[in-house]
Parts: sequence; structure tokens; C-alpha cells
Amino acid sequence: MNFKNNIWKLYAYRILQNLVPAYVIERLFWEQRGMTIQLVVYTEIIYAVTIVLLEIPTGIIADMWSRKKMMVISAILGYFEFLILLFATEFWHFAVVVFLAGVAQSVSSGSENALLYDSLLLCDQEDSFEKYLGRLNIFGFTSAMAAALCGSFLASRYGFELTYWLSFASSCTALVVSFWLAEPTVKSELDEPIAIQEYVRASLSFFKNNQAVCLVVLTGMVTGAAINFIDEFWQLYLSELEIPVIYFGLFSALFMLLRVPGNMLVEVLKNKFSYRSLLLGVTAVFAGGFFYLSIVHDFSSLAAICLIFLVSGVTDPLASGYLHHRIDSSMRATMDSFQSLGLNAVTMLTGLGFGFFSSRFNIFGGYGFIAFICGLFFVYFLWAFFSERSNIQDERR
Repeated sequence: MNFKNNIWKLYAYRILQNLVPAYVIERLFWEQRGMTIQLVVYTEIIYAVTIVLLEIPTGIIADMWSRKKMMVISAILGYFEFLILLFATEFWHFAVVVFLAGVAQSVSSGSENALLYDSLLLCDQEDSFEKYLGRLNIFGFTSAMAAALCGSFLASRYGFELTYWLSFASSCTALVVSFWLAEPTVKSELDEPIAIQEYVRASLSFFKNNQAVCLVVLTGMVTGAAINFIDEFWQLYLSELEIPVIYFGLFSALFMLLRVPGNMLVEVLKNKFSYRSLLLGVTAVFAGGFFYLSIVHDFSSLAAICLIFLVSGVTDPLASGYLHHRIDSSMRATMDSFQSLGLNAVTMLTGLGFGFFSSRFNIFGGYGFIAFICGLFFVYFLWAFFSERSNIQDERR
């Protein structure tokens, strides 16, 4: 079987998963159905708790059972999410939807990368994992950008509900594509399967004994959490700059477009520069960029936002590739789930500080706190850069 075909199937799956025109008017639709801001916050808590509880167990199940089947389950849950939303009128309807979304995210987070890497491994192209993961992200960003632009137009012309029917159709097609994926044979270096209780222990032991991997993965967590606070709150920042709402759709498309070059060029960059240099440079840009956002309150700060988005495209495929090149296939989804869990944990912890400083000193104070966190991590990374104990290997495998 030619497992290279999994690549274009994963591309199609990612496109359909992100082709959701409903997201651009999601909060307005929920408000129309009776969901206040306070009720939305309750659903966000349900989502976060669901992911924290299920991230590692679902990764273990994927490694022991099947990565493809876990992605099929994720697609089925996505199908029911939009089906329920089309008829949702009560809080518990939306609570169920958010719970299903959390389960779906947990189920697919480690499985997708594991399926991609092992498919390339069977074709002796695992060294190109960063390139293909970057392309996968590009397809996702492009699809989301097109959905946002079309969704706002269709919602204004034909009403909110149409965007949800179109999103439901996209989820149905994604489910069909998930059935076409092929389960790659796992090339494990272990003599026999690991018992369930050993997965977590072995994963923690791996990170404990590989400080360089910890540093790279932690870099992805910190920068991933930081960029999340621009993703979620850039509208408020632009509002503080008194930019008219009519331009928000263009800014949304621009911010997604800026992530494309990093994902596209990551393969070239990692062959020209060391992992240490690339990650140190990204961390420095994040620290400086967020500091600029916090102290400069004019249109020039938009350039800082654009620069942060531009360099952020490199981090995810670079950090994921560094991890996957060094782990056994039998635990690939579990280890990736640890990375995802760590990202969510860092996001929640930094979110507490961001929320506190934003409430006390507005959005600029919140970004000042993120600049402080990124600055601290930059200092730590700089120390690790010259530390032999935390030396990051620059070879691909």
C-alpha cells in the first residue's frame, strides 16, 4: 500500500476541518440563541477541563488501538457538533457541543501528527516531516481565511443559519475523507507492546532524560500560548486603536496569511540555520514584539503584530519535528498529546495573568504581561543556548 496517499488525504481533511464559515459570526449566532457572555465563559471552562482530562488518555488509546480510527471518531463528533448547533436553543445544548468539541480536539491532537510522521516513515521520507506539517498548516490557514471572508458576506446577505448549514456540510465531507485514511504499520524499536500504565511513565522519563527536547517543546508551548492571546483578542486591540470594524475581516485574513511563509519555508530554514538559532530568534521577536505592543499605542504597533505572526509560522512544525524525530512510533500520539496538554496548561496559566493585568490596565497591560513571560523565557533560552547540559542537537534525527 502506498502510504504517501495519506498526505493528500490529510490535506483534504485539514481543509474541510477549517472550512467553517460559521466561526466568523459564531458569537453573534450564539447570542441570537440566548447565550450571554457569562454563559459563553461557562462553556469555555467546560472545553478547557475536557481537554485537560482527556488529552493524555486519548493519545495512549491512539497508540495502542488506531490513529485512523481516532481521527474518524473526531470527525463524527464534529458532525454532531454542527448538527446540534443548528437546533440549539438552551444552554445545555451549547454545553454538549463544547464538550464534544473538547473530546474531538483531544482525540485528534496526537493522532494526526502521528499518522503523518509514520506515513512518511514508511516511505523513507521522515526527514521531510517539518515540510509536510508546514504545508498541512498552510492548507488549514488558507481554508480558514476563505471561510472567514465568505462567511461574513453570506451571513450579512442570507442570515447566520446558512453559514452553519455550510459548516455542517463541510464536517460531513471531512467525515467521509477520514474513512479513506490508511493506518500505517508502526515501526517500533521496542521488543513488545508497552502496558497502559507504562505509557505515562515512559513519556515522563523520556522528557526527563532529554533536556534538549524539553527546551524545544517548551519553546513551542510558550510561543503558542503567547500567539493565542493575539488570536483571541486582536479585535480589542484594534478597537483601542480606533480602527473601524469594517476592516476587521481584512485584518483577520492578513494575520492568517502571514503564518504561511514560515510554514512553507521551515524545511529550508532548518537546513540553513541551527534549531537553537531559529528558536532563539523567534523567542526574541516574541519578547520584543509584545513589549512594543504594550508601550506603543499607535498604528506602528500593527507592524509588531504582523512580525509576530510572521515568525510564529516556523515554531509549530520545527518543535513538532524535533520531538517526532526522536521518539518511538509506538508512543508517537501519546508524546504529541503531552505536547498539546502542555500548551493548553501554559495557555491557562498565562491567561490568569493576562486577564488580571488586562482588567487593571486594559489590553495593553495584558500584552505587557505576555512580554514579561516571553522575556523571562528568552533569558532562560539564552542560558540554555550556551549550556552543554541543554545542548540542542542540530541534526534532523
